[in-house]
Amino acid sequence: FCLADREVEGNLLPLPQHHVDTGMGLERLVTVLQNKRSSYDTDLFTPILDAIHKGCRGPRYQGLVGDADVGHVNMAYRVVADHVRTLCVCITDGIYPGFSGAELVLRRILRRAVRFCSEVLHAPHGLLASLVPTVVEVLGDAYPELTKNADQIMDIINENEVAFLSSLERGRRIIERTVQKMEPSTNFPAEVAWSLYGNLGFPLDLIDLMLEEKGIRLDSAAFNKLALEDAKKKAGSPQAGQQKDTNVHLDVHSLAQLQSSNVPATDDSPKYAYTLGQHGQYEFSPCQATVLMLYRDQSLQKEVEAGHRCGVILDRTNFYAEEGGQASDQGYMIRLEQQDVLFPVESVHLCGGYVIHEVTAVETLRAGHQVQLFVDEAQRLACMMNHTATHLLNFALRRVLGDNTEQRGSHVTAERLRFDFDTKSPVTVEQLQQVEQVVQDVIKRNEVVHIAEIPLTLARGVQGLRAMDEGYPDPVRIVSLGVPVESVLTCDSEAAMQTSVELCCGTHLLQTGDVEDLTIISERQLVKGISRVIAVTGQQAKWAREVGKCLAVEVDSLSLRMQQRSTSIPQMQSLSKEVGQLTKVMASTAMPQWQRKELQTVLKALQRTANTAIKKLELQQAEEKAKILLGKHCNQPVIIDTIPADSLSILMKVVNQLCDKSPGTSVLLLSPQASGEVLCACQVSKNCLPVFSASDWAMAVCTQMEGKAGGSPVVAKGSGNARGMQRALTAALMFAQSKL
Repeated sequence: FCLADREVEGNLLPLPQHHVDTGMGLERLVTVLQNKRSSYDTDLFTPILDAIHKGCRGPRYQGLVGDADVGHVNMAYRVVADHVRTLCVCITDGIYPGFSGAELVLRRILRRAVRFCSEVLHAPHGLLASLVPTVVEVLGDAYPELTKNADQIMDIINENEVAFLSSLERGRRIIERTVQKMEPSTNFPAEVAWSLYGNLGFPLDLIDLMLEEKGIRLDSAAFNKLALEDAKKKAGSPQAGQQKDTNVHLDVHSLAQLQSSNVPATDDSPKYAYTLGQHGQYEFSPCQATVLMLYRDQSLQKEVEAGHRCGVILDRTNFYAEEGGQASDQGYMIRLEQQDVLFPVESVHLCGGYVIHEVTAVETLRAGHQVQLFVDEAQRLACMMNHTATHLLNFALRRVLGDNTEQRGSHVTAERLRFDFDTKSPVTVEQLQQVEQVVQDVIKRNEVVHIAEIPLTLARGVQGLRAMDEGYPDPVRIVSLGVPVESVLTCDSEAAMQTSVELCCGTHLLQTGDVEDLTIISERQLVKGISRVIAVTGQQAKWAREVGKCLAVEVDSLSLRMQQRSTSIPQMQSLSKEVGQLTKVMASTAMPQWQRKELQTVLKALQRTANTAIKKLELQQAEEKAKILLGKHCNQPVIIDTIPADSLSILMKVVNQLCDKSPGTSVLLLSPQASGEVLCACQVSKNCLPVFSASDWAMAVCTQMEGKAGGSPVVAKGSGNARGMQRALTAALMFAQSKL
C-alpha cells in the first residue's frame, strides 16, 4: 500500500491519493498468465534469448542463477536481452548514448551489454545490433516507432560498440603499462582507474576484474576520494545544484495542498499580451497580480522574510515559464505599496498549472501583496526572435533536405537556438547555404505570424504538420507563418505544405522580418542519423557574418603569401604558424558554419603546402651542409663537428645525408643556438652495431652539457648547454674511439 511519502529526514507524510502498488508490470503479469517461473521464460524474452544463442553459438539459455550458473553465461543472456530492449525503446524515444543525465545512463547500459557479449558470451562483434529486428518483432505492435527506426537503432548500437571495444583495448594497454611500472606489492593507482572510469567509460567492476586477473588490488580509498571530489564539483554546477530546484518545483504534497485549498491555477495568458508600436517596436504591457502563496524549502508559506530565496505563486503573470524548449523569462516585480524595491525574478517554472517565480526576497513578502510584474523585454524579444527563427529553420531544413526530415528536439534561449533533426547523411556546405537562403527569403518577405487556439481534433487534420507524438493540450495553439490559420484548416488545403505550420506554446514575433537575419554557426552529428545545428539571429547573426568575411580575407592573404614560395625556412615556419593560429581561431569563433567548413578546407591545404615546402627547404639546406662536411672529413670512419643549423630537424637531416653518401661513416654533429642551447644529432653505421649505439653516444655527449638525449641504436638526438660544448666534443671522440 502506498499511503505516505518518506522524506529525507525519515518523516512520513500522507500522500494526497492512496493506491496499491503491486509491482505487477507487463512482464510479471505475462509471467503469471503463461505460468512461468521467470519473466525471461515468457514469449517477451524467449525469442531474444534464442537470437542470442544463434548469434554467439554458445550453450543455450537454461535459466540458471547463482553458483549453478558457471561462468555467468545465463546471467549474460539475461543482461543482454534486457539491455537491448531498453536500448531500442530509448533510442526510438530520442534518448541517445551520451555523457550526462539519461544519455549517460543509456551509454553505460549499452557498454555493459557489449561487455557481456564480448567477455562472457564470446560473441562476434555486432551481436547486440543483430538482436534489434527480434526486439522489433516482439515489441513492434505495441511500439510501432520501433519498426520505423530499426536501422537507425542498429547503426547507433554498432557505432557505440566499435567505440567501446576500441576503448576496451586501449584500457587494457593502459593497465598493462601501469602494472609494468608499479613497484611490487603496491595497489593500482586510483588516478589511473579514475581515468579509465571517467574518460573511457570503464565500469568499476570491469577494472576490478581485470586487476584481479593480474593479482593486483585497486587503491579503493583513494578512488572513492576522487569520486567524492567529482560529485562535489558537479554539485556545484548550475545543472547539478539543487538549491534552486527546492524553491521552484512543487512537491506532491504542496501541489495537493494548493488544489485542496482551491487556490486557482495561474492565469498566464498575459505572457502573450504584446503588440507592435507605431514605429515597429514591440510593446510589453506590465501586469498587476496578487501573491497567492510562497514556496520555500519544499513547504508552502504565507510569508518569507528578507534575504531568503523563494518561489512566488501569483493569480496571474506575464512571465513565460520554461516550456516547449523555450527558456523562461527574467525580470522583476515590485509591490504596489513599496515601488522603490525591486524583487528580481531569476527563473520561472510551471508545476501543475501553477507558475512559480523564483525570487530573492529583498524585503518581506506576504500572501495578499499586490505586485506589478515587468518582463526583461530585451531577453524576451531575443527569445521570441530565436523561437520564430527555429520554426523558419525547421521549414527550411525540410525544404532543402526533404519532407522526411523530422525534428528531434530544440532549445531556445536569448543567446541562440539549438535544433536537432534526422538526416540520412552529413549536411553539406551547399545545403547549409541553401537552408540559410530559404530562411532569408521568408525574412525578407516579412510574413505575418498567424497564431490561434484551435481544438486538437482540427489540428490533427492539418496537412504537412509534423508528427504529433507529444502530448498537447486541448485546445492547442497553432503558429502559421504567412498563411492565416483559417486557410490552413480548410479541408484539403495544402497551404501548410508551403510554409511553416507548427503546434507551439512559445512566444513568437508578429512578423518574420523582425528576425532580421539568421546564421547557422555550428552543425555536427550527435550520432549517426541525427544532426544538431546552432544558429544565431538579429545582430548576432550579422556580427557572425562580418567575422566570417574578415577571416576569409585573412585566409586569402595567407594563400597569396604562401604562393610566393619563400626560400627562407623561418619565413615558411612563420606562415605555417599563422595557419595553425587561424585554424584554432576558426574552430572557436561564431561565424557561418558553411564558411567555416570552406575555410578549414583551404587551411588544411595550406598547412600541407607549408609542411612540404619546409621539408624541401630543410633537405636542400642539409644537402649543402653535408657536401661541405664530406669535403672536410673525406673517407673518415667517424665525423664529429659543429655546424650552424636553424633546427634539430635540419641537423638530423644533415646527419642522414652524410651517412647516406658515406655508408660506413658514423656521424655526430652539434649546433650551438643563439639561446645558449646546443642541439645534438648522431647516426651510427650499421656496420658498427651492436657494439656502437647511437643512443648511448648521444647520452654520453649531452650529459657533458647537462642535457638529455634519446633514440635508437642507429639514430639519436638531444640537447644541452653551450657551457659544456667543448667537453662534449671531447667526450664524443673518446666514446667513438672506445667502441671502434
